[in-house]
Parts: sequence; structure tokens; C-alpha cells
Amino acid sequence: MNEIQPDKTFLIKLAHTKMPFGKYEGRYLIDLPEHYVVWYHNKGFPKGKLGEMLETVYTLKVNGLEELVRNIQRNFSKI
Repeated sequence: MNEIQPDKTFLIKLAHTKMPFGKYEGRYLIDLPEHYVVWYHNKGFPKGKLGEMLETVYTLKVNGLEELVRNIQRNFSKI
């Protein structure tokens, strides 16, 4: 049985990435309001790395795991 291992580099980058545009420009992705991330989930995430990160944030928020990313913010420097 293969165990899925999270990409630590991706999670560290996610923890330090801010929204690059829009109403919530400059806010860490993990700090975006849940309704906004759900809206993206329903509308479709942007292409590329930002879309992957927003989709991950959606999954984390739906499962109540935001604190995981906040711990990374506190304990790991930017890559």
C-alpha cells in the first residue's frame, strides 16, 4: 500500500503566499475567508500554481486543518 506524502516545499510556499490580486490582495491564502475560497471552488480555480494552492486551501478549510499551515508560518522560514 502506497502512502501519500505531502510535498513539504509546496506547503511551506503555500504558508507564505499572499493573494496577488482582487479584494483580498496581500492576505495570506490560508487567511482568505472560507466563503471566498468556496466561491473559487464553485467557479473554478485559476490555472497554475495559484490555483493548486487555492484548491489546497479549500481542502484544508473544509477539513478544519488551517492550523497546520499556521504552524508552518510560525516555524518555517520562506523558501
